[in-house]
Amino acid sequence: MTSYYRRLTVGPTVLNIPVQPPTKSKLPVFPPRRPYNNIIQSSFGIALRSRKCWRVEATVRSAGRSEGGDGTKKAGPGQGPGPCSYSVEDRTVEVDSKRDRTVAVAVAVAVTVVLGVGNRVLYKLALVPLKHYPFFLAQLATFGYVLVYFSVMYLRYHAGIVTDEMLSMPKAPYLVIGLLEALAAATGMAAGAILSGASIPILSQTFLVWQILLSTIFLGRRYRVNQLLGCFLVTVGVVITVASGSSSGHSLKEAGIFWSLMMIVSFLLQAADTVLKEVIFLDAEKRLKGGSVDLFVVNSYGSAFQALFICLLLPFLSKLWGIPFSQLPNYLKDGAACFLNMGGTLSTGCDGAPLLPLLFIIVNMGFNIALLHLLKISSAVVSSLASTFSVPISVYIFTLPLPYLGVASSLPAGFVAGAIILVMGLLIYAWSPSDSSSAIPSPSS
Repeated sequence: MTSYYRRLTVGPTVLNIPVQPPTKSKLPVFPPRRPYNNIIQSSFGIALRSRKCWRVEATVRSAGRSEGGDGTKKAGPGQGPGPCSYSVEDRTVEVDSKRDRTVAVAVAVAVTVVLGVGNRVLYKLALVPLKHYPFFLAQLATFGYVLVYFSVMYLRYHAGIVTDEMLSMPKAPYLVIGLLEALAAATGMAAGAILSGASIPILSQTFLVWQILLSTIFLGRRYRVNQLLGCFLVTVGVVITVASGSSSGHSLKEAGIFWSLMMIVSFLLQAADTVLKEVIFLDAEKRLKGGSVDLFVVNSYGSAFQALFICLLLPFLSKLWGIPFSQLPNYLKDGAACFLNMGGTLSTGCDGAPLLPLLFIIVNMGFNIALLHLLKISSAVVSSLASTFSVPISVYIFTLPLPYLGVASSLPAGFVAGAIILVMGLLIYAWSPSDSSSAIPSPSS
């Protein structure tokens, strides 16, 4: 008795049908019990049994993939799935990846907001013992970051997290980052010495506007209408929250247009700094073939160049703080004595040091790292919105009885209305329509 054995592979590829010539079967092939063919279904395929045994296997694969042998043609990039093929695998992976990324961004936003609130509150507390030495606190943070960042990068390098390819990336962008941050600090200090405290948060909302414009120009971003509307509502909400019940409008008129423009230029430089960091992350994906540069590489080199330019600008910066450059060494010495709170006449009125200044530096460092991480996995605009959201929360925290601050401040009259508008703006910005074809391209895309 003879039998025939043929194999049919049904999928997105061309049929490959090896035919085995008739051979004598050592085992008898029993005929079916019924006059018609049995159809047996299993998880491996469909087997049809008859006197001439035909074996048909149906495989389910994603489109464009083939596991055939010689002579099997792979589906081209534009070719759809075959009659028995379903492109389910890639779609499932894509959905899972998008969901994981959304969760990661949400967690990063929450951490950034919490650290942003702590950063603002602790800065106010740190200035209680160092109320006469704010310039010393700024320089301590600037040069302390260089030491900490490079130490962490050294440890991560020996752990294999930071690679030689990351360290060999061009240093020119880091130099520009340091220059932008130093100039932003200089212009911000100059304008901040003239403007009132209530007017600065209002002018700081131009930071978000600059980021949208710069990301559109240099990154080719295209924003949906709901995203632009959300950013606008966030800005309006912050202005209402901070400026309600204050004389910020009057103080802006008294300060003059020049110093207001100087502060706006400071926020322009800060926005350019964040967009440039986003460009560095995008460029690293190309240079490292899908990889990404470590956060501490960017922070370390950026802080080092910032400290370099701060040193060059020290005569100008010390004058802005009302400190003659010839007296700067004595000022820094007295500031260090107050920071260490060693006792004596120099440390009089320095209660809370060094604990409060150290807490501020640690939280500020964590805030900068969280902000850069959020920028890396999302965009500069999203990181700016997260930072902005911490403003009304900080305003509310200052109404609580905090230690060292004395009498708590009162809640602004328009706080609730401004907070509601701000939250509405964030929700509108985060809302994605069903057809997300016009969504902003993410840095990871």
